[in-house]
Amino acid sequence: MESQYRAIIRQKIIDAQAAVLPSLTRRDTWLPAVKGKATAVIGMRRAGKTSLLWQLLADRVAAGTERDGLLYFSFEDERLAGMTVQDLDLLVEEFYRLNPVWRDARRASFFLDEVQMVPGWEMFARRLLDSENVELFLSGSSARLLSREVATSMRGRAMEAVVSPFSFREMLRHAGREPETATDRLTKAKRSQLERDLLDYLAHGGFPEAQGLDERNRCELLRTYVDVVLLRDVIERHNLSQPQVLRWMVQQLLGNAAGTFSINKFHVDLKSRGVAVAKDTLHSLLTHLEDAFLLTSVEVATDSARRRQVNPRKVYPVDMALSALFDRSGKPNTGHALETAVLHELKRRNAEVAYVRTPGGFEVDFHARTVRGEEMLIQVCATLDDPTTFEREVRALRDAAPLFPKAELFLITLNLPPTHQRPDGLTFVRASDWLLSGEQTNASAMP
Repeated sequence: MESQYRAIIRQKIIDAQAAVLPSLTRRDTWLPAVKGKATAVIGMRRAGKTSLLWQLLADRVAAGTERDGLLYFSFEDERLAGMTVQDLDLLVEEFYRLNPVWRDARRASFFLDEVQMVPGWEMFARRLLDSENVELFLSGSSARLLSREVATSMRGRAMEAVVSPFSFREMLRHAGREPETATDRLTKAKRSQLERDLLDYLAHGGFPEAQGLDERNRCELLRTYVDVVLLRDVIERHNLSQPQVLRWMVQQLLGNAAGTFSINKFHVDLKSRGVAVAKDTLHSLLTHLEDAFLLTSVEVATDSARRRQVNPRKVYPVDMALSALFDRSGKPNTGHALETAVLHELKRRNAEVAYVRTPGGFEVDFHARTVRGEEMLIQVCATLDDPTTFEREVRALRDAAPLFPKAELFLITLNLPPTHQRPDGLTFVRASDWLLSGEQTNASAMP
């Protein structure tokens, strides 16, 4: 078996180093750059993890590194089925046999994709960092390469880079329409195109493979994404005995994007249907869905651990377009899609995010705290044309302001109200401007 693996591995190395670099849309994923640490590229299936590995490899070529010092290797190959951790040594042996001048004297870069296909890969990765002069990137499906497992199995030797579906800026870049100037310097025609693009982004989402598809093909593609996550990353992985309960939960969570979700209420609903399931099981299911990156939940803003536990969470899908698959109303919900986009942009900016419930009974979509300690209270509303809606959104921010005296108050909307209608103390921001205002990381993590 070893000779069989050796020949396959050698040929894959040769082919990868000779391959033409793919032309890909550049991602702005933040990457850690800590000496001696591997980088684990994680995220939901089909979000672009493999593409990011090729982007990083191309960056090193552009910086002058020869291709013989760079290795992309995918373990998703039926010919490698049955490999053990001991067989992984063949990868190192064959790489340096083909490229001997790189051993020890020069720092090579390894990009190992779907590495979790080989049981015990963690031991190999740690040993590779300790014994060879390599820069190491690892990527794999969320089924076996999760945040908590990377932290545990690599014992502090790896840091994470989370790949999400396209941001608004990345979607524009993919379409060839990323603004070349600040948004306040756009012409009227480009401004109109930008607003149209934002509405399309909110409706169609940011999964790379879904860009440009017609509605039927896009919906079918996204449905397969969800089905595969549920089957492989949750049901099979955790050996669930009641998969239908999971599907009911997903139906409710994704069909009510940006809504609150209470385990207690869901448990009561299941009980009324005659479904016996423990509350602890439901908590575990929600955790599994978050681990698989299908959705994320936001707790209420409070210093009280008990209040966080008893208050429902607000739940958001990983991508705006997933909600339409499960929303039975049949109506587009641009407001919730925009709120979802704002949440994920805050996460990209590494902000701590919670939602606010005020003593007066109002709700503010987000309280965000940046790594610099800046605080924001953010209300998101698609349109403020209705005076009642306008008053409600402003009043909620004002009611929450005393709870967070250092926070700046923001109201993010698709179309700004006239200047004379904007109350003092609140910053009104056009959504397209805000979504493009974050710093671009243009990940390269160069050594």
